[in-house]
Amino acid sequence: MVNAIKGLFITCDIPMAQFIINFNASLPASQKFILQILDDTHLFVQPHAGEMIKSRMSEFREQNTYEKPT
Repeated sequence: MVNAIKGLFITCDIPMAQFIINFNASLPASQKFILQILDDTHLFVQPHAGEMIKSRMSEFREQNTYEKPT
């Protein structure tokens, strides 16, 4: 018998994968979205988490962007 789970396959670099894993770990158990950590650069997550991950990554990038002073 085969068990299938619908989800999103995420490919990213190691630092971004660690960011997503830490974000998942900071959530309560009922809101965790990672189904499987496949390796250092690949994650399998619940399908509803895609937009949440994108928005959190955008916030992270904005906070860590250097702007040259004028």
